Amino acid sequence: MGAFFRSPRKTPSTGSTLRKRTRERFKEAVDFLMTVQLFYFSSRSRAQAIRYLCLDNGIDYEEVDVDQEWTTKYKPMMPFGQVPVIEDGGVKVAQSCAILRYLAKKAGLNVHENPVVAARTDMINDQVEDIRGAYIRMIYEHEGSEKDFLKTAKVKVEYIETLMSNWGSDYILDKISYADYNLFDMLDVLSLMSPGFWDDVPTLKAFHDRIAARPALKAYRDTDAFKLLPQNG
Repeated sequence: MGAFFRSPRKTPSTGSTLRKRTRERFKEAVDFLMTVQLFYFSSRSRAQAIRYLCLDNGIDYEEVDVDQEWTTKYKPMMPFGQVPVIEDGGVKVAQSCAILRYLAKKAGLNVHENPVVAARTDMINDQVEDIRGAYIRMIYEHEGSEKDFLKTAKVKVEYIETLMSNWGSDYILDKISYADYNLFDMLDVLSLMSPGFWDDVPTLKAFHDRIAARPALKAYRDTDAFKLLPQNG
């Protein structure tokens, strides 16, 4: 009777395959939990939304300041010869918005099941990128004046204000997404540049206050390290 209930023996090849798969899965889990390295200059700029997402979602990261030896050491290491770049488990991810989306998935910030609703995050993020692109060109390429930039940015932001006031959610969606951190950071920049910026965008002001009050972000933004970090390189 004992032989009847005996579990079938695994062939050596089957056992070897199972052990190999277990090792691979363990390695994937370890890689996923490793500290993320963020390569960037000592400024806020394009890396700030990435920092916010990591801090707010408990993603351990360490900064690699590329100010020194940028041309000789770091630039050749980067996929597109530019930063920000993150390295996670030996894999480098470039382009700031791709990094945000990658880290959002790592943090479990799932996109809404309804593709129409989910598209809101990309819509707002792309609008933010339009504003940010003009800002970067003004700062680094001296394209247009600050006055012209703010005039155009105000129009673009008011479109976001209208959409988000109609949607009526706390964030772009009901739960925070990668795009919220990017929008939050850009609103920070605009409010610093224009003292009366918040007057015409009450929905976005409430949105900004809501994110700024999130415990991890508030603690970080209260530090001298944040306050002394320059906006641009």
